[in-house]
Amino acid sequence: MSDPHRPLAAALWMTGSIASFSAMAVATRAVKVRHETFEILAYRSILGLMIVLLAATLLGRLNRISARRFPSHVLRNGFHFTGQALWFWAVTQIPLAQVFALEFTSPLWVILLSPLVLGERLTRPRLLAAGLGFAGILIVARPDFGHIEPGVMAAAGCAVFFAATMLMTKKLTRGEDILSILFWLTLLQAIFGLALSFRDGAITLPDSATLPWLLLIGLAGIVAHLCLTTALSLAPASFVGPVDFARLPVIALIGAAFYDEPLAWTLALGAALILTANYISLRAESRAPKPQL
Repeated sequence: MSDPHRPLAAALWMTGSIASFSAMAVATRAVKVRHETFEILAYRSILGLMIVLLAATLLGRLNRISARRFPSHVLRNGFHFTGQALWFWAVTQIPLAQVFALEFTSPLWVILLSPLVLGERLTRPRLLAAGLGFAGILIVARPDFGHIEPGVMAAAGCAVFFAATMLMTKKLTRGEDILSILFWLTLLQAIFGLALSFRDGAITLPDSATLPWLLLIGLAGIVAHLCLTTALSLAPASFVGPVDFARLPVIALIGAAFYDEPLAWTLALGAALILTANYISLRAESRAPKPQL
């Protein structure tokens, strides 16, 4: 019989992902003056690759890294690199809460596409959770469709690529070791980042001011994807996606505290809808009948 605690465990892993992505946004703001988006992505991935290889060596799990699904890894990381590039750039252009709010249309795409890509069942509670979460996002973001800024378009665009990434990750967790997924994530994105950083023949090296922040970005990136990948191995993608909505009120408070970004009553209303969506998703998943083995 399936473990009834798996959805709760997945939600707990997602708290680590939420904290890590929030830390990455703050660190990105700190290095944006010296480093461009592709340089940040390159350094983040190089540091992440070093962490993955060190952990694999210390744990004696280097043999878990496999190239048998290499094409799937390339496709997943192509989606992810594009989404990350748009996300990192948007973080430097518009308020953090708006970036995260627009990014969070991604779980809506996951919920709607998971029946087609993964064969997961689209239930009424999942549709309700997606609808409430999306309504909360629109209330917080309040996008002006008459004049859409490039940063807003980038944040919205990254959501589509992140949805594709999450669906590909879920497929890879069916038979692929998490360590192998993280290895190819960091290696391929380091290659992509370095290639694009050198497109003008030069790259800006870290200095004493930006190196600690880049280290934080690299560590947070690995932890975020370890938590996210583990959560996806424990629960359906259409459950994990809405849990990630909790990142919005967290980053809104960070933006207000550190960058004087305004807090409005709409944030409280939107956050309430988002948390309600999370509760519905968690409750429905925990009550779902467990298949007999």
